[in-house]
Amino acid sequence: MMSPDDSDTRSITRLSSDIVVGWFDLDALDQAFNGDTLSPADVRAFLKGANEHLMTRFDEGADIEDLIFARSWLVDQVLIRCWNTKLATLDGSLVAVGGYGRAELLPGSDVDIMILLAQNEDTETAGALEAFLMLLWDIGLEVGHSVRTLKDCQEQARADITVATNLMEARLLCGNEALFDDMRRLTGSDHVWPDRDFFTAKLEEQRARYNKFDDAVYNLEPNVKEGPGGLRDAQMIGWVFKRHFGTEDLGELVEREDITPGEYETLMQGQRFLWKVRFGLHQITGRREDRLLFDHQRTLAQNFGYTDHDHKLAVEWFMKDYYLTIQSLSRLNEMLLQLLQEIILYEDDHSKATPLNRRFQVRKGFLEVTGNNVFRRYPFALLELFLLMQQHSEIKGVRASTIRLVRDHLHLIDDDFRKDIRARSLFMEIFRQPTGLTHELRRMNRYGVLAAYYPKFELIVGQMQHDLFHAYTVDEHTLFVVRNLRRFSVPEMAHELPKCSRIAAEIPKPELLYLAAFFHDIAKGRGGNHAELGAEDAYTFLKQHGLSEYDCKLVSWLVRSHLLMSQIAQRRDITDPDVIHEFAAQVGDRTRLDYLYLLTVADIRGTNPTLWNSWKDALFRDLYDATKRALRRGLENPLHRNELISDIKKRAAGKLAEDSIDVTLLDKLWQDLPEDYFMRYSVDEVVWHAKAILGEGSLEGVRVELCPRSERGGSALFLYTPVIDRLFNRTTALIDQMGLTITDARIITSRRGYAVNTYLLLNSAGEPVVDRYDAEELVTLMKQELLSESGTVKIPSRRPPRRIRQFHIPTQVSFHQDDAQRRTIVELFTTDYPGLLSRVGQVFYELGIVLQNAKIATFGSKAEDVFFVTDSKGNVLDTAAQDALREALVQALDQPV
Repeated sequence: MMSPDDSDTRSITRLSSDIVVGWFDLDALDQAFNGDTLSPADVRAFLKGANEHLMTRFDEGADIEDLIFARSWLVDQVLIRCWNTKLATLDGSLVAVGGYGRAELLPGSDVDIMILLAQNEDTETAGALEAFLMLLWDIGLEVGHSVRTLKDCQEQARADITVATNLMEARLLCGNEALFDDMRRLTGSDHVWPDRDFFTAKLEEQRARYNKFDDAVYNLEPNVKEGPGGLRDAQMIGWVFKRHFGTEDLGELVEREDITPGEYETLMQGQRFLWKVRFGLHQITGRREDRLLFDHQRTLAQNFGYTDHDHKLAVEWFMKDYYLTIQSLSRLNEMLLQLLQEIILYEDDHSKATPLNRRFQVRKGFLEVTGNNVFRRYPFALLELFLLMQQHSEIKGVRASTIRLVRDHLHLIDDDFRKDIRARSLFMEIFRQPTGLTHELRRMNRYGVLAAYYPKFELIVGQMQHDLFHAYTVDEHTLFVVRNLRRFSVPEMAHELPKCSRIAAEIPKPELLYLAAFFHDIAKGRGGNHAELGAEDAYTFLKQHGLSEYDCKLVSWLVRSHLLMSQIAQRRDITDPDVIHEFAAQVGDRTRLDYLYLLTVADIRGTNPTLWNSWKDALFRDLYDATKRALRRGLENPLHRNELISDIKKRAAGKLAEDSIDVTLLDKLWQDLPEDYFMRYSVDEVVWHAKAILGEGSLEGVRVELCPRSERGGSALFLYTPVIDRLFNRTTALIDQMGLTITDARIITSRRGYAVNTYLLLNSAGEPVVDRYDAEELVTLMKQELLSESGTVKIPSRRPPRRIRQFHIPTQVSFHQDDAQRRTIVELFTTDYPGLLSRVGQVFYELGIVLQNAKIATFGSKAEDVFFVTDSKGNVLDTAAQDALREALVQALDQPV
């Protein structure tokens, strides 16, 4: 049987004894375990004090490796004493497994142990084990435990790769040493999970784990342990390499030149950084927590000493370091697993290499250089590699040895390299290839070639924006946008966005679109207007790469204007011919419109996976179609309001004639409606409304109808009702109480004082309200609300989501006059939360503001809504009215929620 001191030298050799002895009062621990006077309370006090000491050391900046191994050593000492107190005569072993077996315990980590028995458990043994586990519970040490014999270990390891992995990392704490050695032998690769099977199973395990996180290294709130590039990736390297090479320490592989010193250092540095982050998470939450949530990100950035500077928040600098770390670990994981795959899975493949050219060949399905000096002799081959991968889709990947050579020769990509016509031609040719662009840009980014060739790209690598709107770092978002554009040209993906696919098939030079995507956010985080700066960068770069003046200007204009279409669609009234004419004049021609439309859709879909929905699809499609018609008609011959209104009435009347609608009532209805009504609705919508209103043979009463799938995307809720007090905030409150989102509101008041309003709705999943029961409930409750005489408004009491609460945005209100329409445009920027529109409606009511139209847009936690209003007499708001409205909105919306 081993003593605590023996365990110290045998179990954890990475800590020097002076660190351990200096940090913990082992005399106090021994006194608590003194013979018959065992005091669980004293042991609990010792553990509490020791843990507090570790926290203090952490705050003081102690080496994270020392802290983690010290905690492991500390738990060792307590468990060994408990074993010697309760199970000293047991023929068995106390074994640390899993992360504890690696001596990697953080404050909230699981303490996993296995009690290894020499023979099957009997009644006496069961009683002794129960007493041992009860003691652990009494002293406040919560452990995960298993009790196994040698046979159990072998059978369970054979059946479950996770058990086999845990046992591979097992560490003897005390007890029967020979029994422990037998267990390690019987669960080794000679008996269970041979190298090839073990590697294949762990590889599949990693793929499944990546799928849980959408294969994205960058997540807004990443999982430090399980996410791609996280601690599990570092552990994966250790598992498969140790298993194959039969070593306990990866450092030995450096001596044997199986991995390079640089790779080992990258692994160790990355692991230490993530340990520090995870330790900090456990400290501030007081429990095991592996999710780097937004509020924790801010706290850790502050605790780690990050500050705001150079146009970035402290939390953004911290998260950039985090993302760069997990990107490095992800790259290393990919490369080293590729290396082991070649060693293990293809060791019996003796096929000869197939040459592609003087510099590259294919061996065992993987691309490799023809010699170790290829990149020194032909530096441009550092780009040629990716072009060959595009041109030969049958190649499985790049040999690990070649990846290593790429990384070792990145220094060759200097100013002379960037001026080399061969390098410039290769880079542009990569963008011109019909397939493989997204894959190879991602590969170039992983290998570091992209940032080396275009250093400004390095500035956006790992750069995040601390909000809920941008779900990815800037470099990841950029590559997502390129991917989205490429999908438009893939026939198998044409069903996703058919209109985009048709347009993409007609544009003359697709590579210009991809280049615009590459540059559109290249200047993010530098300060200033990133679109303007990016446009300058794009023009300069492409001019140097031999593109024509026309092509350079087109890409530069796309980068400069990549937000234009989104701003017009979501912030302006695109039913107004003047707005369409203004936008068409900014675009200039059909070619630019096609390029801009595709770039805009791809950009939005690549910003956040929850942003794109049927409403946005219809919104941008309508703007594109209206602008195309304006360009076809000619900018010198704009469509006038009277022409548009006359055309809509004529076409709607023709359709309604088929349904035997009373022409006299129809004429009365249309005379009652203002001209704006016919500007804001399509022919089919005008027909629908007329049928809904006149179906009962009268213009009086209340009508509520829902079109589950509107032509504008989402579900259209149509209201026809006499104007009642607080109509807007009463109806929006009800909609919100039902968990629905308003994406567009069209508010019309007839000359007789009837409201003719339409709300475009989406459910919580961003989909139309197609469930029949939900639709019927909405219509029924809305009718009851409109017929009710109470006039009270129930502001929704639902708490906003946790993420929203972390991003409070102070309310800002700005005003613009729409003189042509005799109304005031109110732009509202504030935090989005349940009941927002109802509160706005309440303010309008109290100040006598008349709402004519609304554009509702939410970007993450930020609401950017536009309201078109007049005063109670139908006039624009004067300065005093604007000031009063601004003050009232700020007071109403900046209340705690």
